Amino acid sequence: MEPLDADLDQLQDDALMVLFANGEPAAARILTARLLPRALSHAARVLGDRAEAEDVAQEAMLRLWRAAANWQPGGAKPSTWLYKVVANMTVDRLRRSGRAVGLDESAEPEDDRPGAEEQLVQAGRMAALDAALARLPERQRQAVVLRHIEGLSNPEIADALEISVEAVESLTARGKRALAQALAGQKEALGYDT
Repeated sequence: MEPLDADLDQLQDDALMVLFANGEPAAARILTARLLPRALSHAARVLGDRAEAEDVAQEAMLRLWRAAANWQPGGAKPSTWLYKVVANMTVDRLRRSGRAVGLDESAEPEDDRPGAEEQLVQAGRMAALDAALARLPERQRQAVVLRHIEGLSNPEIADALEISVEAVESLTARGKRALAQALAGQKEALGYDT
């Protein structure tokens, strides 16, 4: 990382947005490195298609850059704003296609991989989770993915999905119950002690 990049890397996302709007390309590089992988992961989990998720994530980042000139520091976080755009774009794509979402094609982590046997166990668990997620209603799926996979707080999810915090809590609770019910009979097959 160049010296300027190292200094900028210490800044909050809001400050990087302002710097980008003022013509600082290093701010865009840092913000892209922070936000694009999370946007891509979210889109891939919801859409179940890596190529389509890449299109969504790239378009969402372009929209973020277009919004930079009018960015108001202290308002929504750039990450929350981006999740909101990704959430809306994935829902639009799902609705336009009219397809049931099969998330079995989600990419497995590429770094720090365990041994082959553990990879197979993890792949089976992820496939089961993705299949169970695909059966959830889209709002429940969005809330569960953002909360329990992406790690957003309930207020951040509420902002991203444009719903109340109470609605987020309800969606995630119902989604978790539905996932638990869908996966309950598979504990032994997924390598969990019963």
